[in-house]
Amino acid sequence: MAQERSSSSNLFLNKRMRRLRHSQWMRDLVTETRLNPADLIWPLFVLEGEKQKEDVSSMPGVQRTSIDLLIEKVKEARDLGISAVALFPVVDQSSKSENAQESYSPDNLMCRAIAAVKAAVPDMGIIADVALDPYTSHGHDGLLDSDGYVMNDETVEVLMRQAVVQASAGADIIAPSDMMDGRVEAIRGALDTNGNMNTAIMSYAAKYASAFYGPFRDAVGSSSALKGDKKTYQMNSANKREALHEVALDIEEGADMVMVKPGLAYLDIVKAVKDEFQWPTFAYHVSGEYAMLKAASDNGWLDYDAVMFETLLGFKRAGCDGILTYCALDAAKLLK
Repeated sequence: MAQERSSSSNLFLNKRMRRLRHSQWMRDLVTETRLNPADLIWPLFVLEGEKQKEDVSSMPGVQRTSIDLLIEKVKEARDLGISAVALFPVVDQSSKSENAQESYSPDNLMCRAIAAVKAAVPDMGIIADVALDPYTSHGHDGLLDSDGYVMNDETVEVLMRQAVVQASAGADIIAPSDMMDGRVEAIRGALDTNGNMNTAIMSYAAKYASAFYGPFRDAVGSSSALKGDKKTYQMNSANKREALHEVALDIEEGADMVMVKPGLAYLDIVKAVKDEFQWPTFAYHVSGEYAMLKAASDNGWLDYDAVMFETLLGFKRAGCDGILTYCALDAAKLLK
């Protein structure tokens, strides 16, 4: 067997791993994991009005925009090769209530945004968030009983109605993020009954009660209203096997895709889900994770482009088929 002799020693090695790293073309040739713009989903916040935009102070570089400006963002994303956008409404306080009835109004902000984007950019995938926290006056993802406990089955009834109006408005993927038991099966039945058999479900199957969601709640305006925490319905951060049970149930109930949230701090869960089920698996690079990266780079402590790319590559390496990330546009520009 041929051997390479070191010029500076008597060391003889049959295998030198650095041979495959000596030049850029060689590194490209043996790259195991690749990131493409089509792997990225861009979360966007929409608000009422025209020509309106507001910076989210806790998420540098992220804005809430009115529908007309939202369409411009979606067109830019499409032109860069991004597969889909995920829409989140910023609901006016006057439209919020204890029972979240605005969530299933066919003329609500979310439905109007979906219809407008689909009409203007028909070749862009639209993912619609199904959850009640933007619409409840108390900031929870469900309806409360007299003791302040989030009721499961009563909430699912509302989620079904919410999913149907979003699908009817033109959403390609319905993404329930509430973590109520049984909601995937119920939503699947409601969609099919309404004639939306081809509307897919991307379930937030393993969504943890995380401290990383703070900036997102600022963005949609639910943080100030939220009383208590969400630990009675979102998952315990210490639990891994429970996540596999949750994912198994959602797949059985009809989820076409499953998601782990948060992402960066839960890459072991992503890998376990992908290894166990070999199902289309996504992760959400959430607001707090994004904000940390941006804050460090804005202070000159990190190279934003480099750490962003390395972070997103880590999601792919762990097993993600796609990544929801506020970095999507920046990453797509870099990849182009």
